Order: sequence, then structure tokens, then C-alpha cells
Amino acid sequence: DDYRRLLAFRTGLLRFLHWSEEQAAAVGLTSAQHQLLLAVRGLDGDPGPTVGEISEVLLLKHHSTVGLVDRTEALGLVRRGKDAHDGRVVRVTLTAKGRRVLEQLSARHLAELEQLAPVLRALLRDAAPR
Repeated sequence: DDYRRLLAFRTGLLRFLHWSEEQAAAVGLTSAQHQLLLAVRGLDGDPGPTVGEISEVLLLKHHSTVGLVDRTEALGLVRRGKDAHDGRVVRVTLTAKGRRVLEQLSARHLAELEQLAPVLRALLRDAAPR
């Protein structure tokens, strides 16, 4: 039973991730760019997260995050700027276009999670210690 539950859980996660990649591609983004937008918004505070903070949540090396920000900035979805208090620190914020794209993707993802919630609850309930 444990193996079946683990398989069902992992399969569900993989299906959701595959579906998520398709949704990002439908709006012209890679999955990594979608994750970047979500990280910037989720970490959003004034004046926006640092590249280092984004690297931590995306589990990326600093230089990989810089490249991802470069590519996403070229699409007009994020912008970077110097920190007001420390010019060495780079902050990343969403543009209006980036917010619109993220809102569209997030609405789809939240709806999909609502569909998956009963399945996940059942898997978690079945996995509870006996």
C-alpha cells in the first residue's frame, strides 16, 4: 500500500508539473521563467527581492538566476534596479506585463489545484501514521 500511495503521489506531482509547463509554454514562457515570475511576486516587498533571494527559492546558482532574469527581462516581464540603500544590490520587480501574465497563469494553476485537492487530501490521509 505504501508503494502504491507513493507512486500515486509522485505521478500526480509529475502530471501537475507537466501540465504547468504546458501552461507556461502556451503564454510563451519556459517553466523556469514562470517560476521566476512567481518567485518575484511571492517574495515581493518594496523594493523587490534580490537576485540572491530568488536564487534561494528557485534552488539555482547565482549566475544561473542572473541568466534567467536576463532572458525574462528581455521579454519585458521583469526589470532590475539598484537597491536604494546599497548600490551593489540588485532588486527584481515585475513589470505590468509580467503581472498580467503571472495573474493569468496563477488563475489557471489555482483552479487546477482545486481539482487536485481531493486527491491530495486522500493521499495524505492514507499516508498518516497508524
